[in-house]
Amino acid sequence: MNRPFADMPYGYPPAICYPLTEICMYILFLGCLYYAWKQGISKLAYLLGGFGFGLLLEYVNVKANAGYRYGHFLLMIGDIPVGIGAGWGIIMYTSRLITESMNMRLWPAAAMEALLALSIDWSMDVVAYRLHMWHWNWETIINPSVALSAQYFGVPWGNFYGWLCVVFFYSLFSRYLEKTRIWKIAIPLLAILISQIALYVTLFPISFFLKDHFNILSADKLVFTLLFFATLTAIEIIKMKRQPLNLPFITWLVPAWFHIYFFCWLFIGGFAAENTWMTILSVLSLLVGTLIHWLLILNTKSRT
Repeated sequence: MNRPFADMPYGYPPAICYPLTEICMYILFLGCLYYAWKQGISKLAYLLGGFGFGLLLEYVNVKANAGYRYGHFLLMIGDIPVGIGAGWGIIMYTSRLITESMNMRLWPAAAMEALLALSIDWSMDVVAYRLHMWHWNWETIINPSVALSAQYFGVPWGNFYGWLCVVFFYSLFSRYLEKTRIWKIAIPLLAILISQIALYVTLFPISFFLKDHFNILSADKLVFTLLFFATLTAIEIIKMKRQPLNLPFITWLVPAWFHIYFFCWLFIGGFAAENTWMTILSVLSLLVGTLIHWLLILNTKSRT
């Protein structure tokens, strides 16, 4: 078995894995692109901005040696797979379609979008890591022998915290800028710039200060942010007036593909036998994601 990393017991997946993943991602992106085009220039710009933001974010992180690197896919920009940018774009775009259909206010909407995005990454990252789609450099952080058991089954808590921050900031600043008279095409570019600054301040100076003075680590920040976003979302939903939702097909197709696709690879790749708790939590993640979107679809059907 070809083992690309000394700290990983798994070799590369079947040859079809990477091309299939990438092609599916591009098909979903084209579906979102088509729907955004019908919605107008602002939504199209938001989707393309999310795509560009994702690529820029990953490029900066990898070049800054942020503790991970990517495998090799069909389409690459330097060391970054183009499909990763497409993934960021479609996740952020479809999450926003849901909150807009619910007519949520700005801050709760951004919080809910971050939670929806995290639900996808939570079920995807553990499997994608073992498929070598990306690799966390535990050998440069701690003993490489715990690469599959450290933090969340080999995935750093800071990764999930970063997902919350990325989606929240991009949604928040985009919505604020859309209230101005700025040229619509320029809004995503400005949102990306402001979001990058906010991310840098949040993930570096503030994080270092919290760690040095209060010993607050990534897991602590993740729990606090999750509770804060969940509270914002819950309060908003409780206060909302009941109204029919208008959710397009793409809003459940995207999360369904991520959840089901990587859940299948959990068993195809033989990872399910590695750790019972990891498998149980993966099943729960799939069920929770399914329940959330099933409730949204049910609400759409019952009120239209």
